[in-house]
Amino acid sequence: MPLETTLYTGVGDDGYTGVLGRERVAKYDLQPVAYGTLDELSAALGLARTAVKHPCSNDIIVEVQRDLYRAMADLATTPEAAQKTGTWLPASRVAWLEGIIDDVGVQVEIPPAFIVSGDSYAGALIDLARTVCRRAERHVAKMHHQAMLSNIEALRYLNRLSSLLFAMSRLEDKAAGVEQFTLARLESRS
Repeated sequence: MPLETTLYTGVGDDGYTGVLGRERVAKYDLQPVAYGTLDELSAALGLARTAVKHPCSNDIIVEVQRDLYRAMADLATTPEAAQKTGTWLPASRVAWLEGIIDDVGVQVEIPPAFIVSGDSYAGALIDLARTVCRRAERHVAKMHHQAMLSNIEALRYLNRLSSLLFAMSRLEDKAAGVEQFTLARLESRS
């Protein structure tokens, strides 16, 4: 007979959630807001992954999603608890991102103008994920400034990730065979 699995617990019905190192915090507390935004970013990247055309994009996005889970674990841990448990996202992952940014950067040309998103479906989805990444970065920066961050690598990672996502969006536009639509082109049509 198969085991019954319940997909709900009801524990959070009071508007509080657990974090490692503190008993419970409000769901709107900065910690769950920050790691929740990383979860949202991972979901946005998952959606983008269904549309990418460049042969490297899927593998890069999957690696990033794995890193985001490590970062979420760090964000869900108080600095005091991290002294006992350690951290999950190592500095080597930031270095990995920098290498990928360099690899992607040589494959695309960035026009000297503001780029208007939406030249390709996959590129637009990655651009959307990039904006979620920037929002997550703002939350994590606030955690850092309020001494709530157990691992600075999460903040560094998100900063680099937004750059990678910008480059990957251009890579997807190129893979789709579309020309970059820039603000300068838009204004010339007026």
